[in-house]
Amino acid sequence: MADIDVMEMPDDNAQVSARKKALMLGRVIGLASEDDYRPSTASIAERAEHRERKQLSQHQANLESIFALALNYTPSDVTGVELDPDWRYQFFQMAEQIHNRKMQDLWARILASEIVNPGHFSLRTLAVLKQLTLREAQIFEKALGMSVKINTEPRFKLLSGYRVNGGITQYFRKHNQTNFGLSQFGLPYSNILTLVDAGILHKSEFETGLLNRNEEIQLTLFHANMSLTPKGQHLLFTYYRFTTVGDELCQLIQAKNDHDFIGAIKVMLAKDFSVSG
Repeated sequence: MADIDVMEMPDDNAQVSARKKALMLGRVIGLASEDDYRPSTASIAERAEHRERKQLSQHQANLESIFALALNYTPSDVTGVELDPDWRYQFFQMAEQIHNRKMQDLWARILASEIVNPGHFSLRTLAVLKQLTLREAQIFEKALGMSVKINTEPRFKLLSGYRVNGGITQYFRKHNQTNFGLSQFGLPYSNILTLVDAGILHKSEFETGLLNRNEEIQLTLFHANMSLTPKGQHLLFTYYRFTTVGDELCQLIQAKNDHDFIGAIKVMLAKDFSVSG
């Protein structure tokens, strides 16, 4: 076996060939020469031990990074609580495998939140979050930035449109369904399915009850509010609903509103609603 020379390898961010990228993976499994370690002169058992040491060191570094971030989110003027031992053990078992800095920040927020007010994040949610890639987290953030809370409801809904359900006026309309066109604003149906597969969204669309005519409805986004009043009867919203796990993760994400999306749905809503805000 030939040693892989770490010093001759380019930086991870450099434009390099696929073969060199593959060779760089030798660092991860202990096949690259480091300091006094030479894999070509080591037995397979020694290479396994070296890889395990590297892995344990990386896991320790991950935990220390998450812990340091959690300290920044933990207030000193609030009484903390003792974490459930089983929850704590499972948290650290999963958190040690989180390498990405942005994902580590999410885990740090969870730890800080549980120390202050336990019970918000279940082990099931942690298991889903552990499997969540950075790309999936970005899709989730995008979806959440397009979601709303209706009136005093505590949970976010990803509105997909509205429709007329019943009444004589539906026979005089060309289309009874108005879709908000989520794909036009960076959330195609494939991304919806990604969140479904991740256990964050329910696959089926849901409907609200019929909206009361002339009764104001408040839509609350992250950094914006909108007031709607139905101009007629028989109107209802269609939406995607977050799962229980998705609802818990919604507490973590600091999403940004898509102002182009907000402006577009205001125009679409104006046909059947009085819109302000």
